[in-house]
Amino acid sequence: MKKILTLLLMFSIFTNCKNDAKTETPIDDTNKTVEQNDGLTTLNGEFSYYEDAAVLQVGNSAIYGVVLNEKMHELHKMGKPFRTEDTDGVLVQVRGKIIPKPEGEEGWPYSIDIKEIISVKEPSVKKEVIKIGK
Repeated sequence: MKKILTLLLMFSIFTNCKNDAKTETPIDDTNKTVEQNDGLTTLNGEFSYYEDAAVLQVGNSAIYGVVLNEKMHELHKMGKPFRTEDTDGVLVQVRGKIIPKPEGEEGWPYSIDIKEIISVKEPSVKKEVIKIGK
């Protein structure tokens, strides 16, 4: 009887244990449609560009570096009417390729290479900024 219980226990342990290789990635495939099966991801967030650094903040915790290219500069120009200060962000919806940071390089864990601009809007809530200095 002990042999049968031991055999059943071993069988259940081996069938329930798997070695799933999990990788950490921010890519959310729920925003893709059949027509958009091109490897690009749609992101909604606040875009900011100042002195050769651009970021896209998605939600409260995810921040992507933005590749400095023509589309990024086009996005910056489209948001100009909505900014009162150079450091202000604008709400955007973009499609692009998510690029992981190369090992040993400084910066955000992921960057986005913007390929398509869907929309640019003024933030609904103005953030209070405290300026220090002249």
